[in-house]
Amino acid sequence: MPQNHEEVLSRVLGIDPGEKRTGIAISDPLRVIAQGLDTFIKGKGKELIDYIEELAENYVFKTVVIGMPLSMSGKEIKGSERSRTLASSIKARIDTEIVFIDERMTSLESERILKQAGRIRDKGDIDKVSAILILQSYLDGVD
Repeated sequence: MPQNHEEVLSRVLGIDPGEKRTGIAISDPLRVIAQGLDTFIKGKGKELIDYIEELAENYVFKTVVIGMPLSMSGKEIKGSERSRTLASSIKARIDTEIVFIDERMTSLESERILKQAGRIRDKGDIDKVSAILILQSYLDGVD
């Protein structure tokens, strides 16, 4: 539970890191609801860590939740190292807590949600919704 006014206004950033695209979500100031911000596309001129640093200038967040790719048996896989490397880069440049959340099945769930809503336009939509699901599971206290 937040201890002071600054903590109450501190949001949480959610990240679904991918090889080509990274979904980004942010919580409301009371840390109840996750909403999608953007899908960062690698190779469009800016590095992901620079983009996250810009977000830190525009939003007050003390926690970054990063999706951790795991195998169905719960073991780390190739993408797990990408999440760990991103976490290290963030910690080196931003004073924040890093939390990893199991992201198994979030892409499939995101695709299902978007199909039901008739809203899939591109894979970036799936990445953004995945970031929302990862962040919302953290906000809800679900691991």
